Amino acid sequence: MKISRLSDRITAVIMIVFIFSFLILTVLEKKDDYSLSENRSLASMPRPSKESLSNGSYGRELEAYMADHFAYRDKWVSTKARIESDMCEKIVNGVYVGDDRLLDADISERNISEENISAINKFRENYSGTVYFTAVPTSSGVYGDVLPEYLLSNPEKNQIDSLYNAIDDSIRKIDTYNILKMLNDSYIYYRNDTKLTSYGAYYVYRTVIQKLGFLPSAYDKYTIKHITSDFKGNLYSRCLYNGTKPDIIDVYSYSGGAEITSCTAYKNNGMSYRKTLNDADFLLSGNMYRMYLGEEEPFIRIKTSVNNEKKLLLIKDSYADCFIQFLIQHYSEIAVISPEYMEKNISYFIDPNNYEQTLFLFGIDSMDNDKLFELLNK
Repeated sequence: MKISRLSDRITAVIMIVFIFSFLILTVLEKKDDYSLSENRSLASMPRPSKESLSNGSYGRELEAYMADHFAYRDKWVSTKARIESDMCEKIVNGVYVGDDRLLDADISERNISEENISAINKFRENYSGTVYFTAVPTSSGVYGDVLPEYLLSNPEKNQIDSLYNAIDDSIRKIDTYNILKMLNDSYIYYRNDTKLTSYGAYYVYRTVIQKLGFLPSAYDKYTIKHITSDFKGNLYSRCLYNGTKPDIIDVYSYSGGAEITSCTAYKNNGMSYRKTLNDADFLLSGNMYRMYLGEEEPFIRIKTSVNNEKKLLLIKDSYADCFIQFLIQHYSEIAVISPEYMEKNISYFIDPNNYEQTLFLFGIDSMDNDKLFELLNK
C-alpha cells in the first residue's frame, strides 16, 4: 500500500515538473509571426481591454495564441497526425493520408458557384474573340479511387461536367480529366499538394494548345531543371503529416526556342515592375510553389520573341502557374489575369478585346468561391 502511494506521488511530481517545464519553454521560446510548415500567419499576443474581457474575446484570442506558440508545436502536431493516421480512418484535418500521397478528403462538400457561372457567361457576351475553358481536377479527382466511398458522393468528374454543362455553349470546353486519369501511374501530381507537377502541366498543355490551334512542342525539346526535392505543399500544411515523401519542383526550358523578352507585373495601385517568370527566393518560404510566377499580382504581361503577333489572355488560378512556361513558344504576348488578387475590375488593367483568344484555366476546387470573378465584368 505504501509503495503504491509513493509511486503515485512520484508520478504526480514528474507530471507537475513536466507541465511547468513545458510552460516555461513556451514562454521563453522565440515567437514567430509566420509558420513556414503551415504556410500561414500565427496568432499575435492579444491585449486585454474592458470590452474583450467582458465579452470573452480576450480568452479566445489568448487560447489561439497559446495554441499557435506552445513549445515544439510542429513536432507535436506532426506526431499527432501520424498517430491519428495509424489508429483512425487516416483522415487528419480534412486530409486523407494514403500509402504514398496525401489527398483532399473534402471534395464532395464543394458546389459550383452560380455567381461564377454567370460571370463567365457574361464575359463571353461582351467579348469579341474566342473563349476556352479548362477545369483541372485536383489530385483527389484523379487518385480519388482510394478515398472511402462516403467521401465520393460528389466526385470531381461530376463537378467538372456540371460546370461545363452550365456555361454557355459558345465557350469551348477542354477536357483534361481523361488524359490525366490515363496518366495516373506517372508523376503528374504532387504527393503533398493538390496541384499538378510540371510534368502533369505539360500534358494539360498538349491537350489545350491543340484546341487553341497550335502543334504542341515536343517533350524531348525541353531541358528540365530540378529546383528542389523538398517541396511540401498545401495538403501537408493542413495536417503536418511527415510520412509522405517530399516533392520535386521542376522548371522546363525549351532548347533553342522562343524566349521571354519582357515580363512586367502590375499591382492594384497601378504601379508596375519588371520581373522574371520564376523567383527562386520563394524556395525559402512556406509556399515553395510560388516560385512559379513569384509574388502574387493581379496582372502580368509577358512578351516573347515569337514573331506571329498572336496574343492570349489567360485568366487563371494557381493551377496555371507551372503551365505558363509551355505557352512561351506560341504567343508573342500573354496577358495573365489572377482574379483572386484583383481589387479593381479587369478593364483597369487591360481591354480583353485586344486579345483574340481568352483561356480560363482553373482548378475545379476554385469554382465554389462565390467571389472569384466578382470584378471580371465590372
